[in-house]
Amino acid sequence: MIDNNSIVLLVVTASISFAVGRFIMHLRKLKKASQQRRMDERTAQALRELPPEPPSNNKSKRKRQQQEAARVQTDQKL
Repeated sequence: MIDNNSIVLLVVTASISFAVGRFIMHLRKLKKASQQRRMDERTAQALRELPPEPPSNNKSKRKRQQQEAARVQTDQKL
């Protein structure tokens, strides 16, 4: 039969193990969020640095391109 000291020791070690596991998972989540934020910033920077594409012959597409260019300029002013 298991005595009280063994049960207490088992509960304490299980609690410590659980807490360490949760702490490690928390750190992983923070690291993953940080990496995702850096990747989003890099992607946004790469998209901003892309050379503008030549105006399209398609009237609808050309209009969208002009609207996008105007939106980008207003975003840069802010």
